[in-house]
Amino acid sequence: MFVIAEIGINHNGNINVAKDLIMLAKNSGCDAVKFQKRTVNVVYSKEELDKPRESPWGSTQRDQKVGLEFEKKEYDEINLFCRNNNIIWFASAWDVPSLEFLDQYNLFYNKVASAMITNINFLEEVAKRKKYTFISTGMSNYKMIDKAVEIFKLNKCEFELMHTVSAYPCQENELNLHIIEDLKNRYKCKVGYSGHEPSVSPSVIAACLGATSIERHITIDRSMYGSDQAASLEEKGLKELVNIIRKIPVVIGKKEKDIFDCEIEVAKKLRYWEK
Repeated sequence: MFVIAEIGINHNGNINVAKDLIMLAKNSGCDAVKFQKRTVNVVYSKEELDKPRESPWGSTQRDQKVGLEFEKKEYDEINLFCRNNNIIWFASAWDVPSLEFLDQYNLFYNKVASAMITNINFLEEVAKRKKYTFISTGMSNYKMIDKAVEIFKLNKCEFELMHTVSAYPCQENELNLHIIEDLKNRYKCKVGYSGHEPSVSPSVIAACLGATSIERHITIDRSMYGSDQAASLEEKGLKELVNIIRKIPVVIGKKEKDIFDCEIEVAKKLRYWEK
């Protein structure tokens, strides 16, 4: 089971907070951390960026978006910090320039965010890189997913779909985890789960249903500024999640019924044996 700690923009533009989150993921037993990379002027229109929005960085949407965005200096630090602490990092690019920016780090993985699954030009650019790619399927139907899968198969780019519901936070009665099995059967591929609920149990259930990866947003404190903080796990929840997930294959065991060694002595005491 591959466990991804989604830092996203929960660092709030502060490299020291980002490093604290990386260490939180590392110390909790996660396999990787993930960030988000946007070219603000490409992803958002001028009209959207000029809208008023109060934030720690100013009073417009542009101020907030720019304030949350790491550039080369910060990603160079992240790259070195993750390497020194032996944890994988990668990021979901939200536009082609951001994808090209991330190329310089020779990352193991790419990630297609749910918002980008219908952007055909972007999908083709990602698939051309032939790098293992996690594809989130929030806000999409099978027709949209069909097209994305077709692009990755045509480009012979290995991928893993991720079931997700794009609500922050998401209510448990809207998670529809049955879709994990549906996606596996329809596309004959690995299927992970990216959760936005504030609790631990749905991700555990997803793992038991056969999810091959689990991605969860993490935070130092849910009360921090940011739209994703409330849908994130703090340290206690993250450690609990990873510990349970690591136990699943041990507890499930193998499909073979026999008398276990640990049962023999008990059976001698409790069971009637034919002479």
